[in-house]
Amino acid sequence: MPVFWIFVIVLALTGAGFVMGRSRALSSVDGDRRRLHSLPSYAGALVAMSAFLPALILFVLLLALNATGIILTVATLLATLIGLALSLRLISPEFRARNAVETGVRGLLIAAASVAILTTIGIALSLVFNTVEFFNLYPIKGFFLGLNWTPSFGGGSELGILPLLWGTLYISFIALLVAVPIGLYAAVYLSEYASHPVRSAIKPLLEILAGIPTIVYGLFALLTVGPFLMSIFGPNGPTAAIVENGWMHAGTAVMTAGLVMGIMLIPFVSSLSDDIINAVPQSLRDGSYGLGATKSETVKQVILPAALPGIVGAILLAASRAIGETMIVVLGAGAAARLSLNPFDAMTTVTAKIVSQLTGDADFASPEALVAFSLAMTLFVITLGLNIFALWIVRKYREQYE
Repeated sequence: MPVFWIFVIVLALTGAGFVMGRSRALSSVDGDRRRLHSLPSYAGALVAMSAFLPALILFVLLLALNATGIILTVATLLATLIGLALSLRLISPEFRARNAVETGVRGLLIAAASVAILTTIGIALSLVFNTVEFFNLYPIKGFFLGLNWTPSFGGGSELGILPLLWGTLYISFIALLVAVPIGLYAAVYLSEYASHPVRSAIKPLLEILAGIPTIVYGLFALLTVGPFLMSIFGPNGPTAAIVENGWMHAGTAVMTAGLVMGIMLIPFVSSLSDDIINAVPQSLRDGSYGLGATKSETVKQVILPAALPGIVGAILLAASRAIGETMIVVLGAGAAARLSLNPFDAMTTVTAKIVSQLTGDADFASPEALVAFSLAMTLFVITLGLNIFALWIVRKYREQYE
C-alpha cells in the first residue's frame, strides 16, 4: 500500500479515536461532566495520541530498516489499533486523562528539542571524523599556516586556509560596513520617528529583502553591481586617470560581493535592532524628555546606550550570517584565493571552496576532497564562537536596563 494511503488510514483512525474516547468518557458518567476528573476532550486527545504516536514511531523505524510494503502496512495499522484499544480501556470517571495528555505533550516537546540538539551533535561529529581523517593525510601546520591554495587531484596540492579566511573576513567586513549603519539608522527611524501608519508600511517592505533567495542576490551582483563598479573603477572609468588601467579589472571582486551581501543583511540588522530599541523601557525616554532633552539627544544619550548590548549582539549574529554566505560570493567575488588589500580584486571564501572541492567526481579518500570537511569545521567553530559571544554580550549587559 502506498505511504500516502497508510497515513490517510492512520489519521482517520486517530480522528475516530478522539471521538470514541470523548464519547466513552461521557457515557461512563451518563453525560454528567462534573463526575469526570478531566474534560471529555482530554480523554479523546489521549486516545488519539495513543493511536497515532506508536504507529508513527514504528513506521519510521520500519522505513529505516527498509521493511517491505506489506510488513510496513500491517505493522503500522496494527500498532494504531492496539494503541486505540488499550487507551479506550483506560477511560473511566476517575482516570486522570488531562495529566496523561500533558505528560505526553511534554514528552513530544522534549523529543523535538532533542532532535535539534542531536542533529547539531551529529553534524559536528561528522565534521570532526572527516577532519581527523584529513589531518592524517595532510599536515595541520600546512593547512592553518599555508599562504597558498592550489588544490590538485593529481597530487602536490597546497591547501593553506589563510587566503580563504582572508577573503571571507574581507567580504564580511565590507558587508557589515554597508548593513550596520543603514540597518541601525532604519531601526532608529522606525522605532523613534516614524508614525504608526508609516512604520506598518515600511517595516514589511524592508523585511522583504530577507525573503529574497541568495541566488537572486548573486545574479544582481553579477549582472548589475559588478558592471556598475567596472564603469567607475575599471580601465575605462574616471579613476583610470589616477591609477593606470584602473583599480578594477573584472566585475567579480570583493567590493561587488560585499556591497550586495550588505544589502542582504540590512533587514537582519534592522529587524533585530528595532526589536531591541523598542524593548528599552519607556520610563527612560520620559525621564530624558522631562529633563529637557530633545528627541535626537534622547536617542543618542539614552536609548542607544541602553540598547547597545543587544545591538552589538545583532551585529555579531549578522557577521556570522555573512561568513556563511555562498552564492553571492560564487557569483560576485570570483574564485581566486589570494591575499590582497585591494577591495576591487577577485577573491573567494571558505564556503565557495567547500562547494568547489565537493563538486564533480571527487575521490573522498583524497586530501583534496577531505579538505572540504576541514574548511567546514573551521567555519563551524568561527560562527559558533561568534554566536556564543553575541549571546554572552546580550545576557551579561541586559539586566542593567530592565
